[in-house]
Amino acid sequence: MNIRLAKPEDLLGIQATNLQNLPENYLMKFWMYHAMTWPQISFVAVDHKGRVVGYVLAKIDEGEDNDDGTKKGEVHGHVNSISVLRSYRRLGLARKLMILSQEAMATIYKASFVSLHVRKSNMAAISLYRDSLGFRVAKVEAKYYGDGEDAFSMRLDL
Repeated sequence: MNIRLAKPEDLLGIQATNLQNLPENYLMKFWMYHAMTWPQISFVAVDHKGRVVGYVLAKIDEGEDNDDGTKKGEVHGHVNSISVLRSYRRLGLARKLMILSQEAMATIYKASFVSLHVRKSNMAAISLYRDSLGFRVAKVEAKYYGDGEDAFSMRLDL
């Protein structure tokens, strides 16, 4: 198993992993935008054949612009999507992908925290984020997902 920075040639494999595992799917331009805008903070896990079996896709939010051109709010990272194929789960890949992305957010972009959203019903992911990585629930976002399910907005100070 190899975990490395995501490359443009990984995007089809990332999208395929997403389509296989998650109900929230994105157009290729979404994947491309993230890969090109923040190339240092998204990672893939690939098997011995070079097939993407897991990924984390992240972005940086630099805060909003004030009227005078300065920034308000803290620079922070946000995990848009993370997924590992079922046959590769429980190997610690999601945790390793998250840690690499978080470390890159902190060192490269000087992010002060990282945020993410997770379905309230996704107990395995909540356990990973809260118990293994130290995230806390910042708030509940009602009907966040397309099917009407609520999300936990979670945060980890870096």
